[in-house]
Amino acid sequence: MKYRLFYAEGTASKGIRIILEEVGANYELIPVTTDRNKPRSEEHIKLNPNGWVPVLTWGESSMYEAAAITIYLCDKYPKHELAPASNSDSRGIFLQTLVYFASSVQNAFQLDYYPDRFSDGKGCELSAQRRGHRRLRETWNIVDQQIGTKRFVLGDKFSAADIYLFMLTTWLKPERGQPSVSEFPNVERIADRVFERESTQLVYPKYKKL
Repeated sequence: MKYRLFYAEGTASKGIRIILEEVGANYELIPVTTDRNKPRSEEHIKLNPNGWVPVLTWGESSMYEAAAITIYLCDKYPKHELAPASNSDSRGIFLQTLVYFASSVQNAFQLDYYPDRFSDGKGCELSAQRRGHRRLRETWNIVDQQIGTKRFVLGDKFSAADIYLFMLTTWLKPERGQPSVSEFPNVERIADRVFERESTQLVYPKYKKL
């Protein structure tokens, strides 16, 4: 089976690509623009009316939303043990963490990068961005505290939650007023370990930690 991944630099599609590499999947990248002033392809909009990436297709099937795709691929390839089994005690914290990343941390980034989505006019956009910066610190602090002294997000075992964490840390831009990953030592420690993996270095060949 061959997957097609609708893909753009600087987006959550890069995290999905790492997972595809980890499980040894056969896939093709479908480049997509993130410029909101440029049109998306008809196929892309049909698969995801929001016009966002990632979108993953296989055969006649498709899905979008990075957290959902992450869970799907982990469950599709259980021998690679990128997620706890459905009857595992750690399954709950795995799902909780992915949903928190997608609904809270990513939302904080959106406040900064897309303030027009959260304000009535240009006069309010700076306020939305400032709230995004504060919210990023709030959410990353919660993640950092959750990790504590654990080697990885779930404990001693590497999982797709660590991949998702690394992917999100690459979005942090201190020059915009966002926090640096160094403010969250437990997060930084795990992100450094994820970057050591061959799959991550293939997807992020020009990565430099800020």
